[in-house]
Amino acid sequence: TVRLLYESMEGILLVKEDIRRSSEDAATSTPDDGAAAGNVPYVERRLAAILSADVKDYSRLMGNDDVATVETLTAYREAMTKLISQHRGRVVDSPGDNLLAEFSSVVAAVQCSVGIQEELTERNADLSVDRRMEFRIGVNLGEVIIEGDRIYGDGVNIAARVQELAEGGGVCISRSVCDEISSKLSLDCESLGAHTLKNIDEPVRVYRVQVDSSARGEAPPGALSAAAGPEAELGNKPSVAVLPFANMSDDPEQEHFTDGITDDIITDLAKIRGLAVVARNSAFTYKNRAVKIPDVGRELDVRYVLEGSVRKVGDQVRITAQLVDAVAGHHLWAERYDRDLNDIFGVQDEISQKIAIALKVILTAEAEAARA
Repeated sequence: TVRLLYESMEGILLVKEDIRRSSEDAATSTPDDGAAAGNVPYVERRLAAILSADVKDYSRLMGNDDVATVETLTAYREAMTKLISQHRGRVVDSPGDNLLAEFSSVVAAVQCSVGIQEELTERNADLSVDRRMEFRIGVNLGEVIIEGDRIYGDGVNIAARVQELAEGGGVCISRSVCDEISSKLSLDCESLGAHTLKNIDEPVRVYRVQVDSSARGEAPPGALSAAAGPEAELGNKPSVAVLPFANMSDDPEQEHFTDGITDDIITDLAKIRGLAVVARNSAFTYKNRAVKIPDVGRELDVRYVLEGSVRKVGDQVRITAQLVDAVAGHHLWAERYDRDLNDIFGVQDEISQKIAIALKVILTAEAEAARA
């Protein structure tokens, strides 16, 4: 009996020792990726600039002459791949008439996009109008999921949706791209406003890059070409610069809403026939700078300057705007708008349109008086 009791106690001590060692091993060992993340598998991610492209009217081209279309597509894709490589990017996939590329630099991605459109425009010049192949290009900066040589995620999806908003032979970019290149490239970007994109939760602000107007046809109204610069001759049309509205709130996140108001006003004013509007990139060089309106008028070669501010308190927003004659130095018009922020993009659209309509009336009257 004593012997059996001794053996039982010895067995219990051995079990306790095994448990102690197991606990020490667990405490000192490095957990695997799954355990470290609470059994959530490790996913590799990185920030990338994504270029998405497809052919405008591809089905029509294939229906007219599928053999010639495939030959042109193959040649154009080779030219695009070469340019992508030269800009240190890589082609991720190219099914059908689509092409997806990744860049570590957003500046390189945009430069490559413009280079592609210029190259293909030259090649199209040798083809009959009905055989010309125009690509639409969209560029986005966002986080992507890496799986081998493939990339996935909203960063890719947004690039593809932005591409759908581009014209044939054109380049559209997301807000994240525009913010990055605004101080690095001498390209003008025209705001197309905020868009609700398929399968993307939040609206995305989209911009059209002004590709060489001599190759692409007449630039949109009010847009200055990159080559012309901010002091380009605006002709005899009434000319206006919309300075970035000042964020009077304590919340730095309000900058996006404030910049959005400015973008929408520029876009709506640019649609007015007979009115020359300084492009966004030129106007935004004055952001967060204390400037004198006459100096702005001389530097941008404009007669009128619109400035304003945005103040947000809770769910209420107050937007003020003033139109100043940069030559005479006096105010032509001023207004204040108080709104509830139940629909932030609805407020942006409403205010920008009201300001554009008011300015259209004032500036048209000023122009007619000057001609009289």
